Amino acid sequence: MKIRYLLDENISPKLKTVLLRLSAEMDVLRIGEADAPSFGTPDPDVLRYSEMSRRLLVTFNRKSMPEHIEAFLSGGGQLFGLLWVRQGTPIRILAEELFMIWEVSEAEEWIGMTEWIPF
Repeated sequence: MKIRYLLDENISPKLKTVLLRLSAEMDVLRIGEADAPSFGTPDPDVLRYSEMSRRLLVTFNRKSMPEHIEAFLSGGGQLFGLLWVRQGTPIRILAEELFMIWEVSEAEEWIGMTEWIPF
């Protein structure tokens, strides 16, 4: 199955635009959009949504997310993949990294995985 991304609300909406220019076939959803959790959704709910919708979460949030991930996993949740974005990464570089990941890997490879991007 192809990777489907969930961009956290702290990710610029420009990223989705750039990703879809690279490939209109990519499935990218951002917090706050119609079919996604609304802005301000608590991290535990974002993690549950990511698991339920089988979307790889892309976030800058290293302040509160780690403790929520630990509680989520302890409660039996399954991380469907998480990409921590390095602060200051230009959107172009971030888009290229996400596109490359989408091109060369399958969603199932990311279950339970976390990674820093850019690599």
